[in-house]
Amino acid sequence: MEFSFPKEPATEAPRANPRNILKLVFGYDAFRPSQEAIIERVLGGDHALVIMPTGGGKSLCYQLPALIRPGVGVIVSPLISLMQDQVDALLQLGARAAFLNSSLPRPKQRVVEQQLRDGALDLVYVAPERLMKPAFLDLLKEIDLALFAIDEAHCISQWGHDFRPEYLQLSEIRHRFPDVPCIAVTATADGPTRDEILKRLRLPAEGVFATGFDRPNIRYTVVLKKNPKQQLLRFIENEHTGDAGIVYCLSRKKVEDVAAWLCEQGHEAVPYHAGLSSKQRQSNQERFLREEGLIVVATIAFGMGIDKPNVRFVAHLDVPRSVESYYQETGRAGRDSLPADAWMTYSLGDVVAMRKILENSNAGQKHQWVEQHKLNAMFGYCETTACRRQVVLNYFGEMYQGPCDNCDNCIQPVETWDGTTAAQKVLSCIYRTGQKFGAGHVVDVLLGKETDKVQRFRHSRLSTFGIGEELTATEWRSVIRQLVAADYLRVDVAGYGSIRLTKACGPVLKGEQQVFFRKDPKPEPKKKKVKAPKPEIALPQTPDDRALFDALRTLRLDLAREQGVPPYVVFNDSTLAAMVQYRPHTLDEFSNLSGVGEVKLQRYGEIFLEAIRIHESTEA
Repeated sequence: MEFSFPKEPATEAPRANPRNILKLVFGYDAFRPSQEAIIERVLGGDHALVIMPTGGGKSLCYQLPALIRPGVGVIVSPLISLMQDQVDALLQLGARAAFLNSSLPRPKQRVVEQQLRDGALDLVYVAPERLMKPAFLDLLKEIDLALFAIDEAHCISQWGHDFRPEYLQLSEIRHRFPDVPCIAVTATADGPTRDEILKRLRLPAEGVFATGFDRPNIRYTVVLKKNPKQQLLRFIENEHTGDAGIVYCLSRKKVEDVAAWLCEQGHEAVPYHAGLSSKQRQSNQERFLREEGLIVVATIAFGMGIDKPNVRFVAHLDVPRSVESYYQETGRAGRDSLPADAWMTYSLGDVVAMRKILENSNAGQKHQWVEQHKLNAMFGYCETTACRRQVVLNYFGEMYQGPCDNCDNCIQPVETWDGTTAAQKVLSCIYRTGQKFGAGHVVDVLLGKETDKVQRFRHSRLSTFGIGEELTATEWRSVIRQLVAADYLRVDVAGYGSIRLTKACGPVLKGEQQVFFRKDPKPEPKKKKVKAPKPEIALPQTPDDRALFDALRTLRLDLAREQGVPPYVVFNDSTLAAMVQYRPHTLDEFSNLSGVGEVKLQRYGEIFLEAIRIHESTEA
């Protein structure tokens, strides 16, 4: 079944009401913050830059206007592997949508091109490379265009966290089609990134919509890296057994190792990185989208544009390169607004590894300076004793007072101590040993250990030898780690990991600046009940509710497999949870559930109502 209504210019007929289309097609009763204003702006023919968190409803801001405005909406997406799933979701709603990329055989490409000429499509998804081909640009001149939508717009900026050179050509469409409204959307964009997007796409400053970045359903946790694979396993088995999740690692080798190890521990997991064949990557990604409870272990090559709404956790075994990257990656959890986790392990080794990657890059000095600033902000987030949500939101310019009661620092407040004297001892020791040694040797000198290296370099004669017996070796390593993260110390990644002083440490050495450290927990913190904001619809908790939820998930999976689509495009978890909570008995009651539009009501209503009736009769 296809959803269709006349798409005529406002001068000839009254324009369709966006709120009616929101309910009729998408099954929602109300817009999220800023969505309606953005949609009205685009419907009026104006341009917009939309900065919304992942799961905040960016796609609706261009999909709904494309359904109403005359012509076809051209959606520019960077990953052709995901276009099929985005189009599948629209087809489930009854929209007229297609994608056009190199994965389609040439005969099917010609079919889509003819559909464009015939006005038979509301939306078409294309990659930037396809869009800029002369033949496709000539085709666009032949047809009516409703709008251009540029997804993942931060890719156009050299200051963004995922710059893609092919995106630079997109400024040409604004030159060729100046009267077609253009909407650029992204989940994260700091000031420089935002300014460059506006400049390259020639978008007006008054068209910027930056909604709140807060994702209150996500719980943020950072733990010190001790045995990361075992820590990850405990996290999954304590919190997310049977749930879909993403685990990010820095290297391809580590991705393969962790994925294989999780399988050995009884969890379904697959690897994803650029070193795999295109066929293997596509297969693993499709499994993640179409199966329940699969874990993907990946480098940052995985995730952009992932629409799977019921990812219940995102774990980082290595620190991301920026708060923007971290926020975008963690935002792939809990897109359905149900509780989810962002969990990360962190160590001094992560600091060294990330700075080594940065210093070995071919980027110019200015770009390296910007990236170093972003890296420092990321390490500051790891070491903060404040509310983590507050730190993240403040980074994006959103003042959040906290506490959020849904991050590890709020759930179990961190102890701090005045480490000014300890910092001075470390800094002095590093200076007196010539800034040529790593953390291990510096700690040995502070503790007065007569090691072979201490004797060889005669460091037992230094005034700092043995002055640090009040702390253990582990505690001194924590001090050094936190000083590195705060940029008072720098690890020489080009040499043998020697630690050097930075200019920032001067006031500390002179006693002009206090330094406070967090106390690293000795045992792993006990699990505490999370005081997360209560969602309007929650995942079922009682055995009976859970049994019905599982039955509905099985039904959803069967229907999805019959059609060759991901389960979530049939209904997402929050809609299934609403079925469990409200137990509808008629089609009219079923139509009131969030996420049930007219097409899905006719296609699936009776099927799911029958499943609910069978469960209740069995229960009785």
